[in-house]
Amino acid sequence: MFDQCLYFNTSALARRLEREWADAFERFDLTPPQGFMLRAVMERPGLLQRELADLLSIARPTATRVLDGLEARGYVERRRTEGDGREVAIVPTAQALAIREALNGASAAVTGRLKRTLGGDVFVETVTRLRSARTTLG
Repeated sequence: MFDQCLYFNTSALARRLEREWADAFERFDLTPPQGFMLRAVMERPGLLQRELADLLSIARPTATRVLDGLEARGYVERRRTEGDGREVAIVPTAQALAIREALNGASAAVTGRLKRTLGGDVFVETVTRLRSARTTLG
């Protein structure tokens, strides 16, 4: 019935992937959005909160809620920038850096499983096409 429906198929895929990453990040007491945001913060410490939202393609209020959860767990700190007191840079804490390797490993394990299940070429092509569609649609 919905074989050619982009919304239905991407939503169903998103729900399935949400479960995969929820399982992977559960041992860190992180949701998938928190896990991906924390990985981004550790990769690029000092990003402004608005830059982080843009990088993750999420709304700024969504970024604020995810950051609130990370801050409550002791994984990130918000620091006012010198130039503009309204801007906030996000930095990982020592607690976050202590789990960095394990967190990246948990995510890599999910990616590896998906690549094996789908086939490496299909996986790469699917991600590439989805990214292209997302960019095209704005």
